[in-house]
Amino acid sequence: MDNRPIGFLDSGVGGLTVVRELMRQLPHEEVIYIGDSARAPYGPRPAEQIRAYTWQLVNFLLTKDVKMIVFACNTATAVVWEEIKEQLAIPVLGVILPGASAAIKSTASGRIGVIGTPMTVKSDIYRQKIQALSPDMQVESLACPKFVPLVESNELTSSVTKKVVYESLQPLAGRVDTLVLGCTHYPLLRPIIQNVMGPQVKLIDSGAECVRDISVLLNYFEINRSRDKQELNHRFYTTASAKSFAEIAESWLGKEITVEHVRL
Repeated sequence: MDNRPIGFLDSGVGGLTVVRELMRQLPHEEVIYIGDSARAPYGPRPAEQIRAYTWQLVNFLLTKDVKMIVFACNTATAVVWEEIKEQLAIPVLGVILPGASAAIKSTASGRIGVIGTPMTVKSDIYRQKIQALSPDMQVESLACPKFVPLVESNELTSSVTKKVVYESLQPLAGRVDTLVLGCTHYPLLRPIIQNVMGPQVKLIDSGAECVRDISVLLNYFEINRSRDKQELNHRFYTTASAKSFAEIAESWLGKEITVEHVRL
């Protein structure tokens, strides 16, 4: 048993899609979350900058005595997860491998689409992981740089958002039977994405898939939280406005939360 919290990091609010799934699947675990909304999106930034920012987030979480760190950010996972995982004494999970595995299981035609930030797409990591597991898969990747700013500004259902999603996804329409949402912000746009791609396309939420791996590792390392009725003290931190973070978080998580502004 280990009653320390699980740490989550993301470039902004997107990682809350992973936290929501954790709260559903592992409701007895405690969460510490840091979202770097002041510097979001990470996707268009140079790799060295993403690496530096991610280390800042990791070091912040280490001050909170977390027992595991989850990269709830595909861009950070693509750029620096391997390096950080090797250097920490606690388990460090990324969202990419679970998403790649789920896409392979889902596809019937072997044609998989991946949407992500420019850096995630440029890294080519999803195609590499998918084809390492299953070389016959055809993978088409598409950068959607406008999605994260829409989510961060809480424009989840506006007509502008619908138009942007429609126009962005046209290159993949009718070409794939499975689409990996290769950015944890994208599930917040899921209804619009599904509408554009059509009901026959299976959407893979990498963050939600990652929670299954969290559960496996908690068991493997025997660091599950005790299931006694202890009060959970979930804590959320943002580098931008605590108020706007809380608005998105409370509507997504369906509960009141405490959000604190931090400077890194």
